[in-house]
Amino acid sequence: MTLLLVAVGAAVGAPLRYLTDRFIQARHDTVFPWGTLTVNVAGSLIFGALSGAARTGRLDPALLTVLGPGFCGALTTYSSFGYETLRLAEDGSSFLAAANVAVSLLAGLGAAFIGAAVAAAI
Repeated sequence: MTLLLVAVGAAVGAPLRYLTDRFIQARHDTVFPWGTLTVNVAGSLIFGALSGAARTGRLDPALLTVLGPGFCGALTTYSSFGYETLRLAEDGSSFLAAANVAVSLLAGLGAAFIGAAVAAAI
């Protein structure tokens, strides 16, 4: 049953990731991967809020499975982050590659902590 719940969430998260990435990236005239950064930070915020709600016992475990590892797991993308960072570095954009790593790490962790704190406070 758990595998089915993850698959259902992923079936929504993966296409949403792709569409969001393309939508965001089409509006920026830069090689910086704004779309991937956006989905990763949004997914971290959502998963942080889910974990905060789950810790307080206000989120059904099945819903956490659908939305956490399912939806957020498919919405976010470490592989694209890694690939895009490598591509920036190989293309001579070392500053943008380093900025992508720093901003992704700080914003992603910050979003997860904020999401958990907000969910716990509500």
